[in-house]
Order: sequence, then structure tokens, then C-alpha cells
Amino acid sequence: MDNLKRVIVDFKKLTPEVLKLLVERYPDGYDDAHIITFKNASGERIEAVEVTTDDTKYLVKISAKLEVTMANYDEDDYEDFDDDDPDAIPDVEIKDEEEDDDSED
Repeated sequence: MDNLKRVIVDFKKLTPEVLKLLVERYPDGYDDAHIITFKNASGERIEAVEVTTDDTKYLVKISAKLEVTMANYDEDDYEDFDDDDPDAIPDVEIKDEEEDDDSED
């Protein structure tokens, strides 16, 4: 068993360091084979992808915002931020697919 610190990361707490690790580990995005499913302390089902540093194993919660941010990743966008700054990752707006369905009436 490894002695790595384990950290669950939500999109709101994502840092440039962890985002870079995600993009490096999953350059073409992640698929079902990469997803880890577990229950948190509240009994909620969580889906995440894993990245590891020398001392920490990160489980990054999957979301549409994470997918968009990974797809649009450019390391230069974060050069003015510290690697551990969660405010460096901008919130992204996700278009609601239901809006498209409503317009078909």
C-alpha cells in the first residue's frame, strides 16, 4: 500500500498544477475505463479521475466544466498564477442542452 496523501478535488478547487497533470495524463480526454466511482462520507456517489504526484493522489471529480477546461487547456494561460492557486482556473459556462430541446416544439 502506498503512503500517498489522498485529496478529492472539486472543479471549484482545481489548481493549475492539478489541471496540468490531468491534461498530461489524459491528453485525449478520459473515458469510462479511467473513471473511479466511490461514495463520499455523506454516502453520495462520486465519479472521479486520478492523477498522482510524488506525495499526493488526487481524485478529481468529473464534471462538464472539467471536460471543457481540459479540452481548452493552454499552459500559458496560467503562467501568471501560482501552481496551487484555485482562483487561477476560470469558471466556465456550460450551455444547457435542455434549452435546445425546448426550441424544437
